[in-house]
Amino acid sequence: MKFLVIKKTKGSMNLDVLVFAAHPDDAELAMGGTIAKFTSVNKKVGIIDFTRGELGTRGTAESRQKEAFQSALIIKAALRENLEMPDGNIQRNKDNLMKVIMAIRRYKPKIIFAPYFNDRHPDHIDASLLVKEAMFSSGLIKVKTSDREVAQAAYRPQKLYYYMQTYTFDPSFIVDITETFETKMEAVRCYGSQFHNPRSTEPETFISRPEFISYIESRANFYGFQIGKKCGEPFYCEENIERHVEELLK
Repeated sequence: MKFLVIKKTKGSMNLDVLVFAAHPDDAELAMGGTIAKFTSVNKKVGIIDFTRGELGTRGTAESRQKEAFQSALIIKAALRENLEMPDGNIQRNKDNLMKVIMAIRRYKPKIIFAPYFNDRHPDHIDASLLVKEAMFSSGLIKVKTSDREVAQAAYRPQKLYYYMQTYTFDPSFIVDITETFETKMEAVRCYGSQFHNPRSTEPETFISRPEFISYIESRANFYGFQIGKKCGEPFYCEENIERHVEELLK
């Protein structure tokens, strides 16, 4: 397991937010602006990638790891880990479930994010279902895990929110990322192996076409327009979300 800790703390690090992603670059593409918005107000955000993206047509697992760490620095993530599950084969088995449960119990995030559960890429679907199952199981005291031979206490985050990748959904809410959109795109551009590069000799892919980055920008504009802002990122929650009266007047 390879990981990067951006800011060291004494003892274990409790996070405000933990973002799970099937591949390096998924988190930035889907919610990089939201992550940057959290960190801009000193909230601790961690990113855990399930795979190294080794089946990707362009780049290598090693190059994508370096890109992921560079991107994490730009959006000021508190940490980034990789669970090193096989790319293209994220199985919902006991071993993988325990890896995710251990991460949730280790960092005790207040909220977690996962890919939306219906998407073009099967890995995104499997990662989504695995996170949902792990969130529930992490709160069960009879599910036993240990970290560095120390027993972990049961813990369940307050909420699970889903971010949008290829397939769209009717959002439960939209986050205004107008002020952090450029930070998001700077983080996305760290993945030079994956996106359009006229000098690249590697085969073209679904995301390496110049239209893909234009799509990411247009989507941010579209969802921003829905809330009267310049840029936005959409999210879905399977549960009802409480709103306070004061929030309605903002």
